[in-house]
Amino acid sequence: MIFDYCIIGGGIVGLATARALLARTPGASLVVLEKEPELGRHQTGRNSGVIHSGIYYAPGSFKARLCREGAARTKELCQQHGVPYEDRGKLIVATREEEIPRLDALYDRAGENGIRAELIDGAEIAAREPNVTGLKAIHVPEAAIVDYTRVMQVILAEIEAQGAEIRFETAPRAITEAGDQVTVDTGGEVITARRLVACAGLQSDRVARMAGIDPGLQIVPFRGEYYRLAPRRNDVVHAMIYPVPEPGLPFLGTHLTPMIDGYVTVGPNAMLGFAREGYPKWSVNPRDALQMLSFPGFWKSILQYVGPGLTELGNSVFRRRYLDTCRRYCPALELSDLTPEPCGIRAQAILKDGSMSQDFVFLDTDRMLHVCNAPSPAATSALPIGDLIAEKLLGPK
Repeated sequence: MIFDYCIIGGGIVGLATARALLARTPGASLVVLEKEPELGRHQTGRNSGVIHSGIYYAPGSFKARLCREGAARTKELCQQHGVPYEDRGKLIVATREEEIPRLDALYDRAGENGIRAELIDGAEIAAREPNVTGLKAIHVPEAAIVDYTRVMQVILAEIEAQGAEIRFETAPRAITEAGDQVTVDTGGEVITARRLVACAGLQSDRVARMAGIDPGLQIVPFRGEYYRLAPRRNDVVHAMIYPVPEPGLPFLGTHLTPMIDGYVTVGPNAMLGFAREGYPKWSVNPRDALQMLSFPGFWKSILQYVGPGLTELGNSVFRRRYLDTCRRYCPALELSDLTPEPCGIRAQAILKDGSMSQDFVFLDTDRMLHVCNAPSPAATSALPIGDLIAEKLLGPK
């Protein structure tokens, strides 16, 4: 059998792409290859569960537009299928005088992006969130929480109802494009398709090279280490509480997030990892580490962030230091409140010049499209990202 489409990667971007392709070409045959035995083993199932508003992104940018559209569409999908989500809102809290100009600039950006937001003072922060302290904050009411694994399960059910197949525990060993077909050797069988889309996340650069494409970048894993607050702290906050982002860094800082299942997480930090899929602390995968350390762009990048990197290392090693980052805005927290929680790993694309790619990276041939970077907030933006990929593959509607 020759499939019309083969999707490599069963994360939320891969499934959203399958959904978009089937919407454009009803009745098409489609197969999704997922190397794990179930959904949500990696980035989609290990994120903070936030439906982002898009406040952080440059006005008019791809990321701002996709995030805002994606948030609305994710909520709509949840409503249609009975997936619980909650509009908890977000407070971005300035705790130091030097952060206030950056907070004000972020508020202006919200207006330019068409995002509802309001500035509140310290007294109003305390009135809304009695356990939170700050000088000034932005309140973003439309930020929400959800379980993205459940969102993926809904999308999978939708595409399966249209005839799509998903093959778990199936990974590519070799990819060959010839004529009007692409073949994927999985070690157990050879799958042939007219079009291939690779949404391989942490392995995206390797899958591109497997297909004969030089991606011009290296995926570097950054561990997002979380803690779960003890059950007695489940009501410590109602909204999500974020610090003001540090200038020049691609991460949003350690935050408090109520989860849809009723508990609260603290995190993540952003700790350089030495294993793309090594979730236990101090994991090292020799192949991953050697490939990362031999990439010249890695060293150029790391030298730019020595200070923040050492700070994150200290926070990872010493729970007290990690706690102190949260006590800046939630002083009621104690060391005993921090209990274990699984970490996540972010696939950060680093370019040859050492810059961290903050935008989408698509590489294509006549019959293939490889998504080599789908930056945060990819989970929130997944549905419009899927539409974008379908348009790149098939042309405008």
